[in-house]
Amino acid sequence: MAADNADRFASVNDLLAEYAQLEKDLADPSIHGDQGKARQLGKRYASLGPVIGGYRAWRSAEDDLEAAMELAEVDPDFASEIPHLEKSRDEAAEKLEELLLPRDPNDDRDVILEIKAGAGGDESALFAGDLLRMYMRYAEKQGWKTEIIDMTESDLGGYKDISMAVKSKGIAEPGKTPYSRLKFEGGVHRVQRVPETESQGRIHTSAAGVLVLPEAEEVDVEINMNDLRIDVFRSSGPGGQSVNTTDSAVRITHVPTGIVVSCQNEKSQLQNKESALRILRARMLVAAQEAQDAIAAAERKSQVRTVDRSERIRTYNYPENRLSDHRVNFKSNNLDAVLNGELDPVIDSLLDADKAAKLSSTEH
Repeated sequence: MAADNADRFASVNDLLAEYAQLEKDLADPSIHGDQGKARQLGKRYASLGPVIGGYRAWRSAEDDLEAAMELAEVDPDFASEIPHLEKSRDEAAEKLEELLLPRDPNDDRDVILEIKAGAGGDESALFAGDLLRMYMRYAEKQGWKTEIIDMTESDLGGYKDISMAVKSKGIAEPGKTPYSRLKFEGGVHRVQRVPETESQGRIHTSAAGVLVLPEAEEVDVEINMNDLRIDVFRSSGPGGQSVNTTDSAVRITHVPTGIVVSCQNEKSQLQNKESALRILRARMLVAAQEAQDAIAAAERKSQVRTVDRSERIRTYNYPENRLSDHRVNFKSNNLDAVLNGELDPVIDSLLDADKAAKLSSTEH
């Protein structure tokens, strides 16, 4: 068993060497002159920490077991400790195996989260606003920062569409970053409730779409400004009225890919351009990764881009105070708490299902 585990975990030797080199690099004051590089090294160092800790725990358990088996040959009293030590060794090996599962390359990233009203008109736009508040409250509970990048309000106070950045403060622990926690939120969210405008008390169904994009830094995606067509126009608010009297809204088209991004939230044309470029970089990063990695493309198919009520991932049933996630058959009867940011149970159920699927694939 020990030899089998040693062979199985041989790949950790390379990670141990990388971890030691990162430790050395981060202790070098000159590295911190380039904040971008220092942050990149710091994220990698943090992501390797749990794996190294898991390996050391397994190695320690393995050594303790071997020592007890040797001592038992001399003194039979030590034999009684062997079953307990074997259990500890096997648990440590199982934990390390989980830590060595293939990681999503975007798990260390921040997020740009887009919410778009769909079927249901004004009621859908109001629901989009409810989803926005839910994610903002969840981010607050996680200690993350949120920033509205762009939004188009509806007549009754909801949002036709809205883009929000979600950022961790400093270097977050692996598994605690915005993308690692929110990546399975993408798709169509359906709501069943009685709208405020419904005089007969009938339950209506509407939907809003959520798209989760890993935020790209400038070093991740190179944009040739000659590939961009930039149009400016006058911002408009609910009902189509003009928000201001200058052409401050910006629409950027990346000609080679056909990706189009519009931003009108800021009063300054320059600020809107910068916001649009952030979203464009995030979308281009995803497009490039999908083109390079068929597995990533298959995973992102779960993020339904068309707001079609028939392709829902989750239902929010207000009359029964129930939330249902249809991908993992998760149900809870505390919808009010979920909408107040208590999202961890449903997110954990999705992450557990993803981990189980990965473990199953490595066994075959």
